[in-house]
Amino acid sequence: MKTIEEQLILHEGYRKKPYRCTAGYLTIGVGINLDAGLDDEEIMFLLQHRLKKIITQLEQFEWYAKLNHVRQKVLIDMAYNLGMAGLLKFKKMIAAIELGDYPEAARQMVHSQWYKQVKARGERLAGMMLTGADYTD
Repeated sequence: MKTIEEQLILHEGYRKKPYRCTAGYLTIGVGINLDAGLDDEEIMFLLQHRLKKIITQLEQFEWYAKLNHVRQKVLIDMAYNLGMAGLLKFKKMIAAIELGDYPEAARQMVHSQWYKQVKARGERLAGMMLTGADYTD
């Protein structure tokens, strides 16, 4: 007996990238109509799913495990924004983190193209890296 998931995949298809369905709606996955939007629960599910993946990847690095929670949040945020491959390109920042030189790690963040692109986000994250304290609104 086939599962309902298998049946829906057969009828709706299985796409990892957005496409236009026969009715013209932007669609992804197994017939999920993106033009209709997502509900709060779906958005938070996707966020939590991606965060778990990022944290699992970061936990492989000894230098990540040694950081306090706030500095870990900085790296999670950057990996969410840049992808792990993008984060790992910050070689000088990571080298400074390994040495516990947080002023230098923050300086490396500030002197990057990423910092110019993300503006206030970069300011907050560099401040968090520097101080080890959470940002205030």
